[in-house]
Amino acid sequence: MTHRLPIVLLAVVSLAVSSLWAAAAPEKKEAQKKAQKKAQKKAQKKGQKKGKSGKTATVKVRDITLTVPTSWQKEKPRSRLRAGQFKLPAVPGDKQTAELAIFFFGGAGGGADANIRRWVGQFRAEGRKMKVLRGESSQGPYLLLDLSGTYNQPIGPPIQRRTKPMKNARMLAVILNIKGKGNYFLKLTGPMKTVTAAAAPLRQSFGADLKKEKPYSADSKKDKKDKKDKKDGKKKQEQK
Repeated sequence: MTHRLPIVLLAVVSLAVSSLWAAAAPEKKEAQKKAQKKAQKKAQKKGQKKGKSGKTATVKVRDITLTVPTSWQKEKPRSRLRAGQFKLPAVPGDKQTAELAIFFFGGAGGGADANIRRWVGQFRAEGRKMKVLRGESSQGPYLLLDLSGTYNQPIGPPIQRRTKPMKNARMLAVILNIKGKGNYFLKLTGPMKTVTAAAAPLRQSFGADLKKEKPYSADSKKDKKDKKDKKDGKKKQEQK
């Protein structure tokens, strides 16, 4: 009897330990789940920080390729005239977001000067400031219109042509010429601070270089053409 007692005690202790392990197992699993969720949230926050610090995504818009910040949200185009559309988050100090719209009209869409005049007309004359630059990008030559002032922001369906004034606004409009395809029109509009913050990423998106840009003047271009035409006309008269 005395020999059996330790065996019985050992069996009781083993049973108690097994019961404790069984009771602790659900708690252990729950703790593991919490730890996994915590790790996932940490990784998610880390990814968001990376996105804010300059992480980019490559987006194909028909014949052009844009490399844009991941914070620029790709949206479904509001109209059939748009080849692509992005919503840019507002920077501190701005309450409204900005928008980048990409247009392509199959090689049509009017000349550069006509489009520049049309865009300028979308800002009120009072307090309006503008400059036009030309440059070369990795995808082709381009013109860039930089406008600021009070923007007549379209509201509602395009067919209604309704607008509301957006004070202290800015527009960066690009005419990007793609060889063999025609012009793509990239139009970034929104509050001043938000568009200003997006100016460098916009240029980088299609491979432009700010340092190589030069002033563009439609008048000087016309004057040069007129002078050349006059010179050619005189030569023809002399030959006659």
